[in-house]
Amino acid sequence: MALNYIWIAFFLIAFIVGLFKLIFLGDTEVFSNMLQATFDMSKTGFELSIYLTGAMALWLGIMKIGEKGGVIRLFSRLVGPFFSRLFPSIPKDHPAIGSMIMNFSANMLGLDNAATPLGLKTMKEMQELNPQKDTASDPMIMFLVLNTSGLSIIPLTILIDRSVVGAANPTDVFIPILLATFCSTMVGLITVAIYQKINLLDPVIIAYLGGLTLFIAGIIFYFSTISQEQIALISKVVSNFLIFTIIVGFISVAWLKKVNVYDTFIEGAKEGFNVAVMIIPYLVAILVAIGVFRASGALSSIVGGVSDLVSMLGVNTDFVEALPTAFMKPLSGSAARGMNLEIMKAFGPDSFVGRLSSVFRGATETTFYIIAVYFGSVNIRKTRYAVTAGLIADAAGIIAGIFIGYLFFH
Repeated sequence: MALNYIWIAFFLIAFIVGLFKLIFLGDTEVFSNMLQATFDMSKTGFELSIYLTGAMALWLGIMKIGEKGGVIRLFSRLVGPFFSRLFPSIPKDHPAIGSMIMNFSANMLGLDNAATPLGLKTMKEMQELNPQKDTASDPMIMFLVLNTSGLSIIPLTILIDRSVVGAANPTDVFIPILLATFCSTMVGLITVAIYQKINLLDPVIIAYLGGLTLFIAGIIFYFSTISQEQIALISKVVSNFLIFTIIVGFISVAWLKKVNVYDTFIEGAKEGFNVAVMIIPYLVAILVAIGVFRASGALSSIVGGVSDLVSMLGVNTDFVEALPTAFMKPLSGSAARGMNLEIMKAFGPDSFVGRLSSVFRGATETTFYIIAVYFGSVNIRKTRYAVTAGLIADAAGIIAGIFIGYLFFH
């Protein structure tokens, strides 16, 4: 229901803003731009689905090999105690746990190409346990919100973009992004735990989260002691090495266990193709609504309103110019990237606004895209509080990003 109301709201708000601009501002192009956005974004949605088809076929084929080879079961046992408390309705040895682990790992390494297919596989496996097939289950919502919180250890594309536009130190946003996205993840986890009455004071949960916190703190400390060139090199090499090691490892273990690796891969790849085709309508629907909303000028009006409100409160408004990136990221990753690049070119990549825009881009995730794709892949129509919890996590990342940005760069 939440997506239904949001989808309608995007179109109605866009129409009202467009009507206002036509009548009072004489903007005769506004409805032409909005109509063009519907065609452009529907094309984009289909193209993304086609791209996902190949990625889905590859990664679901690899995951099927991992399942039959027993590697996924091993991963599940390593984090079983923690996941059994966050996802109490999922059996400890269920395949969804292994897929979930692989998805989170890919997200943390910034490997979007691998993360999305693995996330869709996780949703499909959780749907098998879901008693109400058209309604999001508790485990689905917890999984989705942790995805939309955007925890990423290596925001490689952001660092590369900053380098391309001429930043003196492209990696100076690395630690702020890591801190902001960690805040987003923790707030998302706590929000869903409150909804689902999960005891976060459980010793096992505290131990795992404490270990993750120390791990991230260690990464922050290490990267703060080396040069930007070393950070970029290590990020690239480690990410690529780990993901290819996983592929070869899955294949090797399955082969040693006498599994027909090729046939198993084909079996999983066929599943990936079917899932990719299924999500096309959902993806086109949400992207068209977002495109119309942006083309109408509603987003820029919201940013202007926030700027006026902040000024009235007597608060420093330097951060407001970076807000378009923050507002766009939950709607569209490519739009947020374009906005980030535009801001860095306009204000300079080493300006406060340029750096803060990069932090915003890394601190949040494409919430509506993930909800549309993940829930659409298993025909979930009633999302319950998933959108609310996801947006709370995004808001936490943005607010944390503002404070951290002022602390590091202002």
